[in-house]
Amino acid sequence: MGSEAIKRKALAPDERRERRRLRRERQRIENVGRADKMHSARLAGAIAKRDTESCLQASAYVGCSGWFYWKWRGQFYPTDLPTSEWFNHYAKRFDTVEINASFYSWPTVANVKSWLRQPAKSSFVYTVKVCELITHIKRFEGTKTLVKDFGMIADILGERMGCFLFQLPPSYHFTKARLNDILGQLDPARRNVVEFRHASWWNETVYSAFQETGTIFCSCSGPRLPDVLVRTAEDVYVRLHGPERWYRHDYTRDELGGWADKIRASGARRAWVYFNNDYEGFAPKNALSMRRLLEE
Repeated sequence: MGSEAIKRKALAPDERRERRRLRRERQRIENVGRADKMHSARLAGAIAKRDTESCLQASAYVGCSGWFYWKWRGQFYPTDLPTSEWFNHYAKRFDTVEINASFYSWPTVANVKSWLRQPAKSSFVYTVKVCELITHIKRFEGTKTLVKDFGMIADILGERMGCFLFQLPPSYHFTKARLNDILGQLDPARRNVVEFRHASWWNETVYSAFQETGTIFCSCSGPRLPDVLVRTAEDVYVRLHGPERWYRHDYTRDELGGWADKIRASGARRAWVYFNNDYEGFAPKNALSMRRLLEE
């Protein structure tokens, strides 16, 4: 265990929570400045628009929601493997990952360019979780410019770009006005996925509107959410958090098989499947099993 990990473990729970709170406050302040810089770069034409569709090779991209988890050491990552090698270890086994860090900290252009250099294989693609400044702080109120600015990430990543994941908070209930706000601000040139955490969004009005705009509805396995596969575009997108407890469920073969059957039955051109049950290394284990099932 590294010195930083030892220090974290030595802190009392209250101290850890306070450190986390202060760090989150700093990140939220910094996100505004980072967004401004990306806005300036976009207006300056620093990055040309690039094709992110024709390079996708797989009919199913299966991976995890993040890859840097301390609890995966000894579970997925060998105990003696340096953390600097964790991504390479992950990328040898998967073709995609959801980047969750971008939700908490708006990436800089330099950050995104560094993602390009990470994977050794050219087929590796990223799905990027959209910054909370858009989805949780402003909650899609007057964020069209921010959405465009964040979309520049796809132009930097080019052939390594998968989807943009817009995850809304559980307190964000369905209204027709909110539905229009979301869809009116998304860039149809991007591969947009919207994940809701309140069950009121699972309705035909939402499905029809998503179909009209080519927006991908995120199907979820999560507590108090409908356990169904919804297809509103050519691609389907599934996030598996755990059906009863967030992030802690180890999916059985039957449970994974049920989702694999739904994905195949959907007739989708392509499936994006990410496991967010990171506790005790369940996510990579379940993701590898799911990929095998979809390849059968």
